[in-house]
Amino acid sequence: MNRPPPSPLPLAVRLSRWTAAASLLALIGLCLAWELWLAPLRPGGSWLALKALPLCLPLVGLLKQRLYTYRWVSLMVWLYFTEGVVRAWSDPWPSRGWAGVEIALSLLLFVACVAHVRLRLRGAATRAAAAAERSP
Repeated sequence: MNRPPPSPLPLAVRLSRWTAAASLLALIGLCLAWELWLAPLRPGGSWLALKALPLCLPLVGLLKQRLYTYRWVSLMVWLYFTEGVVRAWSDPWPSRGWAGVEIALSLLLFVACVAHVRLRLRGAATRAAAAAERSP
């Protein structure tokens, strides 16, 4: 049976997808740069740069629009937000500034993930209601 091609995603869904992916990549880059060059805990870098590894896991799922990935990333990102708040409060200046950037990127990633999930579920509910009206 021939299926019609899938309709393109609405602009808001595409925007939330790319915002989530971009903020995740920026957070990965920040975690690495912060702990290796910008303001490491020890001169020459620290093992704390490994905190970027868990952020690499959801990247493929976000790009493939797996709804489950968006859901668990919206929960995981709070660990990075918490680290940013703690380090903004306790670290000296150079690190304090990067902690503020980590807080902002974490919040942006959270909002993008939540928006993506809500928009996709709302769209699915709308399509289901339209299909129910068309059926006898």
